[in-house]
Amino acid sequence: MNRLLQVFTITLVSWLLVGPLAAELTRFEILTREPFADGQKFGTVGEYERIKGRVYYELDPELPQNQNVVDLKLAPRNQAGRVELSADLIILAPKDLSKGNRALLYDVNNRGNLTALRMLNFASGGNDPQTQKQAGDGFLMREGFTYVSSGWDGELLPGSSRLSLVPPVIQQPITGKVRCEIVPGKDTTRTVVNWANHGSYRPTAKGLQEATLTHRLLAGHPRVPIPRSEWKLHVTEVDSDSPAQLPKVELEYPAGLKKLQIYELIYEAQDPVVMGTGFTAVRDLVSALKQGTGEGNPLLVEGKPVIERAHSFGVSQSGRFLREMMYWGFNEDEAGQRVFEGIIPHVSGSGMGSFNHRFAQPTRHVGQHDHHDYPPDRFPFAYAAQKDPLSGLTEGILTRAEASGTAPLVMHTQSSSEYWNRSGSLSHTDPLGITDVALPENVRFYIIGGTQHGPSRFTTEKGDGQTAPNPADYKPFLRALLLSLDNWAKEGTAPPASVYPMISEGTLVSWTQNATGFPEIPGIRYPGVIQQPAYLDFGPRWQKQRIVDFQPPLPRGDYRVLVPRSGPDGNELGCLSAPEVAVPVATYASWRLRSENGPAANQLYSLSGSYIPFPLTKAEREQRGDPRASVEERYGTLEAYLEQLAAQCEAYEKAGYLLQGDRERILQTQRERVAPLFAKINAKAEPSEKGT
Repeated sequence: MNRLLQVFTITLVSWLLVGPLAAELTRFEILTREPFADGQKFGTVGEYERIKGRVYYELDPELPQNQNVVDLKLAPRNQAGRVELSADLIILAPKDLSKGNRALLYDVNNRGNLTALRMLNFASGGNDPQTQKQAGDGFLMREGFTYVSSGWDGELLPGSSRLSLVPPVIQQPITGKVRCEIVPGKDTTRTVVNWANHGSYRPTAKGLQEATLTHRLLAGHPRVPIPRSEWKLHVTEVDSDSPAQLPKVELEYPAGLKKLQIYELIYEAQDPVVMGTGFTAVRDLVSALKQGTGEGNPLLVEGKPVIERAHSFGVSQSGRFLREMMYWGFNEDEAGQRVFEGIIPHVSGSGMGSFNHRFAQPTRHVGQHDHHDYPPDRFPFAYAAQKDPLSGLTEGILTRAEASGTAPLVMHTQSSSEYWNRSGSLSHTDPLGITDVALPENVRFYIIGGTQHGPSRFTTEKGDGQTAPNPADYKPFLRALLLSLDNWAKEGTAPPASVYPMISEGTLVSWTQNATGFPEIPGIRYPGVIQQPAYLDFGPRWQKQRIVDFQPPLPRGDYRVLVPRSGPDGNELGCLSAPEVAVPVATYASWRLRSENGPAANQLYSLSGSYIPFPLTKAEREQRGDPRASVEERYGTLEAYLEQLAAQCEAYEKAGYLLQGDRERILQTQRERVAPLFAKINAKAEPSEKGT
């Protein structure tokens, strides 16, 4: 019996040494641990701590859960046969961990920049939150969430406290073509070829010599070559502790790069990094915090983990990151367990990203006028599996997660401008826009009508656009939905019903003015363009190896996008309208056009919407020939307007879309914006009243 016990013990120890527990996140390096927000107490949860440091990982390239990391097997390994990487870390946790709600909210930072505190706490910006101002109104803290963010993007340049990843390098001599589209924000002669604060892949000697540069005014125009003798590339190495640090690459064109014109640089590059480890870095950090593993784990009480549920919130690029993380099956950790119980991909549209292929460029997206022919807008678009008539593939965003039993609860939230700017309809229709797609039971859709990608400050100034930007605010909805998501995961309580426009209900239609029914408003031009993705052929090695051979890729057919139908005022139907849009004093359009006299005339103003005020009075409406009822005719008085707005907020509260505590904030904000309108109405009425 002793001999059998000895054999069993040796076998168990051997399994532990080679099994999943020997890899994943190996240790936490905590550099600072101090009071957050000057020691402010947040409700019954009390004080919070700000924990900063780094996390260190080791990946076993042979594990099934790591097979979808492109080029991982080409990275160098340590003596244990594992690939090493590290990342920055920030945690805001209750000082007394036992007082938290046992739920973790992972903020997928956007290009290294924190977003969840701004969106959910109405906080000021910053990547190193310390002050009460950076805590905002403390919503996440009062609710007891443990806030976590970490580096996942390996192309960032150092600086500005952005959270970054040190991905594995590939030491083998590998080259490939890299394409950089450059659309200057102003006239200049020198600019980075990637986004600001981002590195670029190092050109080879051949790449520097044979690189090509083309120019076009609009996306549909032919590319016009610029002779190689007329421009230069500057490669600047950057001081960094990271062996994977990408250099800064700049384009100099003495003849002048023109504002909003499209330049395309293609060159041979070397030294790719394993960018797809951004997914495993998030996966393994959250798994360690839930399971209590990793040397120096800061979220343990008496040696045991306090986190029972983990959710993730990602905005724009970060929302696309979450969708692609699910697509590749990275919600399953190395031990086969679910990582995130719930996710909120916000304003992601139907996209994924350039996150997990050779020479990946995570910052790249796809737009109508700028950023074309990159991988983000590609099949699958929807969460449920369907067949793509263009590529022939059959899959969905959640196909792999469903197969492993690790699919999360999903709340897909987006502004209605995603329909125009980010092909948003494809996330809930078939690829050709013919039929609605049934949502899986674990997926909810909330399309916030009358809003743009990121709410604008309130202004009537048009800037470079034909209309003022859209100030309608979706953030209050996000707070209520996060709490619903946590209750859904914790108690199984069904969240509020999905709200989104549908083909079958006649609220999701073709994007022409005739189809949408958008009114003829004097002085307003309706869009003649929209962002509609093509099926792109990146070459024969793309589908199986994620290697791009064709730069630029070859379009092989178009997908079809749709938009919400308009009501008589131009505000959208079938959506969860922001309160100020549901009780409007303006048309809150989901699109905005560039100035008709400037560069990129009449093209979409990227990710923006429009604020088009109603006429103030009946006389003004009749004089202009405006088909929309005036503010005076709709409400009469400020008090009547606020009564309708309060009733709308109350209806949203009862349905679960809004928290009661946010009603007063909304009413106060809109009172300040709308009161001057009624003051003008009263001022116009006074002369006639005095004459009677």
